[in-house]
Amino acid sequence: MIILSLKTLVKSFGGLVAVAGVSFDVERGDVVGLIGPNGAGKTTVFNLITGALRPDGGDIFFDGHRIDRGKPHQIVKLGLARTFQTIRLFAGMSVLENVLSGYHCRMGSGIVSSLLRLPHQRREERVALTRAMEELEFVGLADVWRAKAGGLPYGDQRRLEIARALATEPKFMVLDEPAGGMNDQETYELRGLIGRIRKRDITIMLIEHDIGFVMKVCSKLVVIENGAIIAEGVPEEIQRDPKVIEAYLGVDD
Repeated sequence: MIILSLKTLVKSFGGLVAVAGVSFDVERGDVVGLIGPNGAGKTTVFNLITGALRPDGGDIFFDGHRIDRGKPHQIVKLGLARTFQTIRLFAGMSVLENVLSGYHCRMGSGIVSSLLRLPHQRREERVALTRAMEELEFVGLADVWRAKAGGLPYGDQRRLEIARALATEPKFMVLDEPAGGMNDQETYELRGLIGRIRKRDITIMLIEHDIGFVMKVCSKLVVIENGAIIAEGVPEEIQRDPKVIEAYLGVDD
């Protein structure tokens, strides 16, 4: 069953066409890698999917909803969460508080009930704390819940971003270079974490430059160059595709 569908997406910045008619579908339960050379348009596609940018043309459908005109917070509530290429944590807040900020979109209490500490608001707060600690346990950070996020090692900050995204209760996660800057051990642990996320019936799409990592974790790859798709298929097919080899390695004249 298709959970995400992109239809002829177009996005330009002045005279630069960053996305030129991109179309593909993501099946529920897949781990899809969006790969390509630097400047190919990958992050622009992610920003269009998550509402950070609006397309100049084309449509995006997520789980039966059209989202290409939606705002980021509306898209998150539908069940589509993301992490970022450059880590965006609240560095001065605790690890737990960062995860709680993700769960906020599932809370219904307003300003008045929060100020008055009404019973249903206190119940929501207890549920939020429980859920946040569950996600920290899931990613292996429960023992540092009091620590300031900005003081964590780089790999732990990456995992904290994933925990915050999981706290939004997503059906679909978009991970922008999740292994970027990680050492070999951290990358190995990330592979296991992505596998565990998939077992929670969460569909995943990621951008990653570590091709070895992509080949091990993804069930499908979409390759773009100059804003257009040049190949799509399972990793074994993509590895042998002449257009992909040329895009990454070049060819002799």
